[in-house]
Amino acid sequence: MAHAAQVGLQDATSPIMEELITFHDHALMIIFLICFLVLYALFLTLTTKLINTNISNTQKMETVWTILPAIILVLIALPSLRILYMTDEVNDPSLTIKSIGHQWYWTYEYTDYGGLIFNSYMLPPLFLEPGDLRLLDVDNRVVLPIEAPIRMMITSQDVLHSWAVPTLGLKTDAIPGRLNQTTFTATRPGVYYGQCSEICGANHSFMPIVLELIPLKIFEMGPVFTL
Repeated sequence: MAHAAQVGLQDATSPIMEELITFHDHALMIIFLICFLVLYALFLTLTTKLINTNISNTQKMETVWTILPAIILVLIALPSLRILYMTDEVNDPSLTIKSIGHQWYWTYEYTDYGGLIFNSYMLPPLFLEPGDLRLLDVDNRVVLPIEAPIRMMITSQDVLHSWAVPTLGLKTDAIPGRLNQTTFTATRPGVYYGQCSEICGANHSFMPIVLELIPLKIFEMGPVFTL
């Protein structure tokens, strides 16, 4: 999860998030290079007193600064499109979870476990135990296995919501009357936090998401039914 004064992105827990962080660093280096070149050109323009008509009025230079930005856009667009298509792939998921957004809590359904359904509410401050996180912990966590493809079916019963877990690189809108889906594969165990990322009413900031990721062998023993 994020911590105070954090500048970068959260540590990746899925291959998709690893790709997103790599693309972020790739685009950031291009932005740094462009900013440096522009500032350097402005500095030379403001400090030099020499004027050369061959430089200030030439089609060759105009051609270069037209083609160069186009090449830069291609270098940014190609990896971006690759990641976009990766996020839409659904490769034979091992488990399907249905998430339904309400004002202001989430309902989860394990469709592969006889329709196990439970609600997940934010824990009020009076019920927090030592180590619990204010405004982030819930009464019922979603327990999922690692190293197994998981499919999330996301919808809403009332207004627009958004199911988002940053460390997994997930953010999918929950729309009434529509069923959206996303997939992910967690690479390491732990407890990971998210929140609704769509302004959905007065208590929008009080419907967190908590995923507890455990090894597949432990999950197969039936940890879901202990919720």
